[in-house]
Amino acid sequence: MTLSNPRIVAQSLLSTMAVRVSTCYENRIPQDVPVVVISNHRSFLDAMILIQTLPYPLRIACHHYMGKTPGIRNLVELLGCFPLAQPKQRKQQFFDQASKFLKARQWVGLFPEGAEPMVELTKPHEVKKFHRGFAHLALQAPLSNLVILPVAIASLSETIYHTIPNRWLSWLDASEPFFRRNGLHPLVMYHRTCVLFGRPYWISREQQQQYQGKKAKQLATHITQYCREQIIELLAQGCY
Repeated sequence: MTLSNPRIVAQSLLSTMAVRVSTCYENRIPQDVPVVVISNHRSFLDAMILIQTLPYPLRIACHHYMGKTPGIRNLVELLGCFPLAQPKQRKQQFFDQASKFLKARQWVGLFPEGAEPMVELTKPHEVKKFHRGFAHLALQAPLSNLVILPVAIASLSETIYHTIPNRWLSWLDASEPFFRRNGLHPLVMYHRTCVLFGRPYWISREQQQQYQGKKAKQLATHITQYCREQIIELLAQGCY
């Protein structure tokens, strides 16, 4: 598979589903540097939208079960996404795999809200709590000039379907606590979206050197809050 194929697959699928995608602030997209892309996450279409709109090969981390489920696994492979490992091996596997892609000048994409907004429906402008894993990756990765790019996927028109019971998903991955929630799994189908690019956050050599002890958590928290606030600000522009 060539690196251009995931973008072609994403474009074809979005076109087939009649999803219209526009963009804003493209001048903020970094050039010729390793980039970690961070985005909000409400729909199964989000990965395809990011892959279509970003100009570099993007490898998006996805849920563990997606790499084990027939059909879904095939789509994940076509889009160039990489499934996370089981919980015990997840952190190290993610760091090793993501670092490998970044060194090869392939961008890495993450949804730091995790599975929560996919199970508990949020409004288009709402953002759940961010996990700090992407910030730790950026501070630890053996790379210079690393950039974090916050991206907001703003839904302008959508239909929400309530599909299977959430608990059925625990058959696919019993380690995910959100799959044990009551209720039906919501499926958000975008009709029109706008992808808004935030102000990039450049990881400095000084920050990488300071990444130890209590300072490590403080730096990761600061970066996480910055990205979340950027996305909230962008959604406020894009959803109204």
